[in-house]
Amino acid sequence: MAILDSGGVSITTENGGGDFVDLRRRKSRSVDSNGIVSDSGTGTGTDTFPSDDVGTPNDVRDRIDSVAEDAQGTANLAGDNIGDTEIRESGGGGGGGSGEGRGNAGTRYTYRPSVPAHRRARESPLSSDAIFKQSHAGLFNLCVVVLVAVNSRLIIENLMKYGWLIRTDFWFSSRSLRDWPLFMCCLSLSIFPLAAFAVEKLVVQKWISEPVVIILHIIITMTEVLYPVYVTLRCDSAFLSGVTLMLLTCIVWLKLVSYAHTNYDIRTQANSAEKANPEVSYYVDLKSLGYFMVAPTLCYQQVYPRSPCIRKGWVARQFAKLIIFMGFMGFIIEQYINPIVRNSKHPFKGDLLYAIERVLKLSVPNLYVWLCMFYCFFHLWLNILAELLCFGDREFYKDWWNAKSVGDYWRMWNMPVHKWMVRHVYFPCLRKKIPKAPAVIIAFLVSAVFHELCIAVPCRLFKLWAFIGIMFQVPLVFITNYLQERYGSMVGNMIFWFVFCIFGQPMCVLLYYHDLMNRKGSMS
Repeated sequence: MAILDSGGVSITTENGGGDFVDLRRRKSRSVDSNGIVSDSGTGTGTDTFPSDDVGTPNDVRDRIDSVAEDAQGTANLAGDNIGDTEIRESGGGGGGGSGEGRGNAGTRYTYRPSVPAHRRARESPLSSDAIFKQSHAGLFNLCVVVLVAVNSRLIIENLMKYGWLIRTDFWFSSRSLRDWPLFMCCLSLSIFPLAAFAVEKLVVQKWISEPVVIILHIIITMTEVLYPVYVTLRCDSAFLSGVTLMLLTCIVWLKLVSYAHTNYDIRTQANSAEKANPEVSYYVDLKSLGYFMVAPTLCYQQVYPRSPCIRKGWVARQFAKLIIFMGFMGFIIEQYINPIVRNSKHPFKGDLLYAIERVLKLSVPNLYVWLCMFYCFFHLWLNILAELLCFGDREFYKDWWNAKSVGDYWRMWNMPVHKWMVRHVYFPCLRKKIPKAPAVIIAFLVSAVFHELCIAVPCRLFKLWAFIGIMFQVPLVFITNYLQERYGSMVGNMIFWFVFCIFGQPMCVLLYYHDLMNRKGSMS
């Protein structure tokens, strides 16, 4: 802290109080040729000091200098959490030549041996009680440097040993030109939002009753899912094309359910005697539906927070980052993951130690790919889309890497889906008097079904590995919650990272790959 006083210095003591020490600039003395002692300031020779110093005994001046030196030592060794104490000398009233005098001030303070060096009990920065109170920016930079150096060496070693392994037929083969039915299916998905809008228009006109509305929306949403599944299974398409179509299908389905459910709730409030929210009014607008279908959200509402303008330069920079990280992700998949998976055996068939070695070897590149995917989609792409649409609420994720349990991770890593689950699954279950634990299981069940659709349908392989993996999260939620309450947040976070990096995703990759290869071998 900087202490700026006029003619004195305030020294903060350990008990939080302050002692005011009057410090005066000590005048230098010179002896002229006649032996007369004269006082002068640190400025020009003609500068004089205030008259209140005149006649001050020498021993008093020496004690003042001693107090000043002790004050400087106290300030330098206080060691409080605010920062180093700085003592600055002030020239008083600021008139005359005081500015010049302050600029050339040469007052010198020394650290006296009698000043205590240890004044209070303190913890080491890396002790368990103080480690989380410190800034670890330097250690973070060290980890980044080490990570770049180690992985650069591994990349060079891999290229020297195996050469360039990237091949485009994994992503786009000669069959990709025959994937036009999937492309047409993507375009035809816009029919279903229009059908849902037509149903809501019929409700506004009072032409259909509420039970008929519910039945029509169920038919629309079920058809929207089954139609792309049928097209994907019928067409011998590339894996990437099938995954893209199924992801788009799931997104449209979630949006349609939110649109129908939200409008139903608004109609219920509008028709009730006591409105839960007087500001909510029921109306159907095609423009609001169209904006919702392209906006980076899964929860429908009539008005969204908006940003004032589009930052074109910012969008261009994010696009450049998106291209770079997608290329890096493809490089890791082709250069590392594919060779590891091809040289492995089925995890449940063969030597256990060999299977563990393959899973551990696959865990690191798989983690890099997952982190790149998260950054590309949830940070770059959704923010680009939000910027182009002036969508204001851009909380697409929270600090899930600090998750203290598996439940915290699922609540923070994918905020659009989490908000949809809470709004349209979890709280509706609670309003139906369903206990919390079964409501959580129902939410995970819905998530497991769509994870299985997004992976099993493009692979044309229904082994339910993704479904089992998601449902396995339910007991982990309760286990990590218990461990967090019993042993603290660090244990839960370590278990989350272990399951996330080692036991979960690498195992699923190996299982799906080998089952897919076995299916292709049996077909050939």
